[in-house]
Amino acid sequence: MGESPLIVVAGPTASGKTALAMWLAEALRRGGKGGGEIVSCDSVAVYRGMDIGSAKPTAEERARVQHHCLDLYWPNEECTAGDYARHARAAIAGIRERGKVPIVAGGTGLYLRALLQGLAPAPQRDEALRERLRLRVEQRGAAWLHRMLQRLDARAAAAIHENDVPKVIRSIEVTLAGRAPQTVQWEAGREPLTGYKVTQFVLGPPREALYERINARAAAMFDRGLVEETRGLRDRFGGGCRALGALGYAQAMSVLRGEMPVAEAVAAAQQGHRNYAKRQLTWFRREPEMIWLNGFGDEAAVRESVEGALIPPPLPPDTF
Repeated sequence: MGESPLIVVAGPTASGKTALAMWLAEALRRGGKGGGEIVSCDSVAVYRGMDIGSAKPTAEERARVQHHCLDLYWPNEECTAGDYARHARAAIAGIRERGKVPIVAGGTGLYLRALLQGLAPAPQRDEALRERLRLRVEQRGAAWLHRMLQRLDARAAAAIHENDVPKVIRSIEVTLAGRAPQTVQWEAGREPLTGYKVTQFVLGPPREALYERINARAAAMFDRGLVEETRGLRDRFGGGCRALGALGYAQAMSVLRGEMPVAEAVAAAQQGHRNYAKRQLTWFRREPEMIWLNGFGDEAAVRESVEGALIPPPLPPDTF
């Protein structure tokens, strides 16, 4: 079997990745190419019940286009980049077998790298070290632990939010056990995805316009019931559930603990998402072979650029 097309739609939060991926999947169907199916690349959307805070595709969107790699784990389970890559590669193989085009859409750069480039085998867990690091978090806070990771591996720290304590701990653990930064270890002994012609797009809308969308989206999550969703998850899985450290959920947990009013939590979530968008853009700028799109995924000009990149214009007629 020759190389099959695989399309990536990456970018920062609230940049319109799902909208562009949906449009692409349906455009491929209209173009007589069998259509596309979407493979989510989001480290929060892999968890069941975490719907509002991860901005999962709606039921209507899922009915229009088949989605994969959503709701893979319960929130109290761990999903590593390697776990995600295995699920995503299996989904992509199935899409190809059905004669459709896989469209990977999301903003978790580490997951995308694991999928396309593979990851080196990681050291075994060190429970004693993990417990010491958890104690330090209780004593000094998550920001202190994140600064430690920045000193050990700045590239890994740029990809992990400071509130995602389990991932920060794992990155420190891998770095110390392997006696080299985790990101350096990733680059050795990897098994890249083969058999596909990959075209990667990154949405890069104007900063102020992106921040406006981020602020509106974060506020809308609270209006739609993020605190109530978080309460249900906390009651079912416990306040120490690792996934509840994700952006939005961490701020909702602060509301539930009585640490801040909703308005303050909304503002904190907005700031957190803006900071995350900066880190996402920094990550994708370092990735090779990316086609940058200067706009949002729901804009006609962006879609025309994508169409032009995927379907080059015909050559001029032979003049001889």
